[in-house]
Amino acid sequence: MKRRDFLKGAAVAGVAGAAASTLATPALSQGMRELKMVTTWPKNFPGLGTGAQRLADNITAMSGGQLTVKLYAAGELVPPFESFDAVSSGTADMYHGADYYWQGKSKAFNFFTAVPFGFTANEIDAWLHWGGGQQLWDELAGGFNVKSFAAGNTGVQMGGWFNKEINSLDDYKGLKIRMPGLGGEVLRRIGAAAVTLPGGEIFPALQSGAIDATEWVGPWNDLAFGFYKITKYYYWPGFHEPGSTLACGVNKTLWDGFNSEEQAIVAGACMAENNRMYAEFNAKNGAALDTLRNVHGVELRQIPDPVNMAIGEASGQVVREAGESDAISKKILESFLDFRGKILAYSKLSDQAYANARLLPFKY
Repeated sequence: MKRRDFLKGAAVAGVAGAAASTLATPALSQGMRELKMVTTWPKNFPGLGTGAQRLADNITAMSGGQLTVKLYAAGELVPPFESFDAVSSGTADMYHGADYYWQGKSKAFNFFTAVPFGFTANEIDAWLHWGGGQQLWDELAGGFNVKSFAAGNTGVQMGGWFNKEINSLDDYKGLKIRMPGLGGEVLRRIGAAAVTLPGGEIFPALQSGAIDATEWVGPWNDLAFGFYKITKYYYWPGFHEPGSTLACGVNKTLWDGFNSEEQAIVAGACMAENNRMYAEFNAKNGAALDTLRNVHGVELRQIPDPVNMAIGEASGQVVREAGESDAISKKILESFLDFRGKILAYSKLSDQAYANARLLPFKY
């Protein structure tokens, strides 16, 4: 081939390539989507807020920008407890929050965050992925035009902060405490006045005396909120949230319109964040607890066994009642109880037995 003919061919190819590139750009732009994610968490709050941001950023990165997720903290686009309605209606595309906040729509939503004396983080993951839990969650949330995923976990939570010691069941009588979900209903059964407040409202309520006690999450988050500045009694264990799953809810109409690659990206990012957040809480709670005790003088107290027995009895009643409201709630309750019975039989010989053995006073 003569050099002149080669250069001419190359020029034509270059023009054709440039034309193709010009034509492809608008098509690619049209395929890109910017999605709005609302949350129930304060902006940049450690663990919860930062985990939601990490999820949004990972979906964006994993999709190569095809799905660009913009995060709105609690109150920036909608109030925190309106996140579910915003996604259901399409005002927002996704939410990150705790599904027990939506128990006004169905008490069955509690089972997909935490229920009193229910699943630990590992156990709820096992139920969701291998015990039929996800299919039931799809059925429940799908009725509200939402597709839900596990997208974070705090692990076992603390019992809470109190302005007085808890020595008997009588100490709960009339106690004004922030506790959402079925845990709050359990405390009402034993005489407490439980209320639900979003995270950003807890400290001022405790400071003003509007509430006498509060639970939130655990040492890392509780240190960040500064509850130690108001009360020094920090109780354990937390009966109400043994492994709190945080959810990413996606508008189902939007979800159904995703192609298989986009669905896989969102599902994979949620599962990754579910594991990453749980690891982060486990990594940081120990150091935060040390700071609370040795720097801020917080006094740790264990909830007495007789009190836990009474709370456990009330918990069983409340959990079972939550599954009696309608057909889908009954299906979820039956699945939950069946799986709980089987996994408790094994955890007694595995995780629980090992944890007890590790506390024996041998040198290590």
